[in-house]
Amino acid sequence: MSEEKLYAIKNDDGEWADQCYTFGSGAWATPDKAEREEDAKHHGGHVVALVEEPEKVDLTKEQAKIVEDAHCFYLPARYISINSGEDEEELLINAYVNGYTVAKEKKYNVKVPHANGKMYYKDGRGSDELDIASADCLNDKNQQFTLIEIEHYGLQDCDKVEVTDDDIR
Repeated sequence: MSEEKLYAIKNDDGEWADQCYTFGSGAWATPDKAEREEDAKHHGGHVVALVEEPEKVDLTKEQAKIVEDAHCFYLPARYISINSGEDEEELLINAYVNGYTVAKEKKYNVKVPHANGKMYYKDGRGSDELDIASADCLNDKNQQFTLIEIEHYGLQDCDKVEVTDDDIR
């Protein structure tokens, strides 16, 4: 986000002055506040600073929950400080003030060499155990692993292919 401000003229009805009513540079908005004030004095209206909208921050689901819960706490900054790691506190405060989006967690298909070319397959019954399934249903959501799951199941050294939304059936 740029630190340089631009100034324009707005009348009492909320309408913006166009470049036909300005002197000096002839531009609708300019970084020269004094120039806009001179134009407003001669043509009416008042000078308004134009500010860029801050970019929203990408958060994980867990971080977003902290920011949402902070909105209900009587001291939001304290809530964020208490519930975040020291390396993410500034990020979460920024998200609280400027808004945020929840980043989609990347998913991967994982090829396991010792499984004879078949894919690991989460059985979906709430068990931590993995079944090995054929690669027939390569795009099945139950075969897609997050990086945390890959680490949990000890599959870090296996070939993995990132799955895009286009790959999901």
